[in-house]
Formats: sequence, structure tokens, C-alpha cells
Amino acid sequence: MSRRVVGILGGMGPEATILLQQRLLRIVDARDDADHLPLLIDMNPQVPSRIAHLIEGHGPNPGPVLADMARRLANAGATALAMPCNTAHHYAPFIQDASNAPLLNMVDLSVEHAATLLPPGAKIGILASPAVKLTGVFDGPLQRAGLSALWPQNTDRMLDAIKLIKAQGPVPEAQDILSQAAAELAAAGAELLFVACSEFSLLADDLATTVPLIDTVDVLAAAIHDHIKNEAS
Repeated sequence: MSRRVVGILGGMGPEATILLQQRLLRIVDARDDADHLPLLIDMNPQVPSRIAHLIEGHGPNPGPVLADMARRLANAGATALAMPCNTAHHYAPFIQDASNAPLLNMVDLSVEHAATLLPPGAKIGILASPAVKLTGVFDGPLQRAGLSALWPQNTDRMLDAIKLIKAQGPVPEAQDILSQAAAELAAAGAELLFVACSEFSLLADDLATTVPLIDTVDVLAAAIHDHIKNEAS
């Protein structure tokens, strides 16, 4: 039995947290229940709205709530933490300061993976909440990797799609918005696309694109798998 267990800071949103579990099921070679990965999940839909705090300029700071979740998970035995919400990685310092368990940083890991596939100077199109662009969570990792970002022109439409998915699920209207944004970024010179919103990850399997695509939820799932399975690392 594994001595390692990953604690998931979940609920942002709930369906995205369930999606991460589904992606983990995909990559585990299991013949029985015991072959699957042990997780501790704090499913907390009451984490204060990242959109309200970062874009709309009102509402409480989610950071202290995320710190409390990190402490709970670490106290329950988590040997690493993971959070399937790209925007919430703006608050990563709160999580890292609250616990000795390392955060498997979805943003950093995704950029590191992309850097193994692209030449220096390449452009990555980012399908994400406008809050991700506003807070610059990808800026530092991309700069260190020698890469740059392209963003959709109409960020309000991206936010509309996210709100649609949160309210109604992965509806066709949201799929159309995402597909149009993907085509725009490819035409602008993106050599690769990031699906960098876990709501958009619910649509990623059906997203047609002319350039390669990396879903950050898949990168996080692989990191969770490696942490648990590679006990010697």
C-alpha cells in the first residue's frame, strides 16, 4: 500500500474536481480497487469567488480559506497537495505557507511540459479565465522557459463561457465560444494551446484544433500519479 496520498483542494468548481478524479482513473493501470490512487479531497464550493475578488473587485480574499484547506489536508496525512483550478494558483503562496506538504503546481508543471515540446520563443495560446491573464500566473513560468503567451481578444466571452459551464454544464454555446477562441489563437501564431481553466477542461475532449493542445488538468493528474507511484523519488 502506498505511504503517499495527495490532498486535493477542490470545489472550484465541484465538477472540475470530479473531472480530475476521472482523469486519474484513465491513467492508472488497475485490476482492482487497491490499484487506484489514494486521495484526500476537501470539496469546498464555498471558497470565495476568484472572479469576484480578482475581476469584479469585491468579495473576500480566497487565500485564507485555501490556507485552511491546505492545513486540514496536511494534518489528515497528505504528502502533497493539488488544486484543479488555474486561477486559484494566484493564491498559491497562501497554500505553500500553510503547510509543509508540497503543492503540485499545475501552472508550473504545464509550462515545464510545454517547454519540452516547443522551441525557445514559441507562443502558447491560453484558453483561460481573464483572471488568469490579469494576475499573470503564467507570466513567470513562461518567461523562465523562454516562451510567451497569446490570449483571445474578447476576454469577456471567455468569462461568459465559464459562467455558462458553472451554471449549466458543458453546453454547446460554451463549446462554440471555446472553439472560436482556439481557432483565433492558432491563426495568430500559437504553436500549442493550453486549456487552462478546469471548466474548459470539461469541453477539451471535443475541442477541434489545428495545433497541439495540453490540458492542464491532465498535467496535474500525471503529477499526482507520479508522486504517489514513485515512492523512491
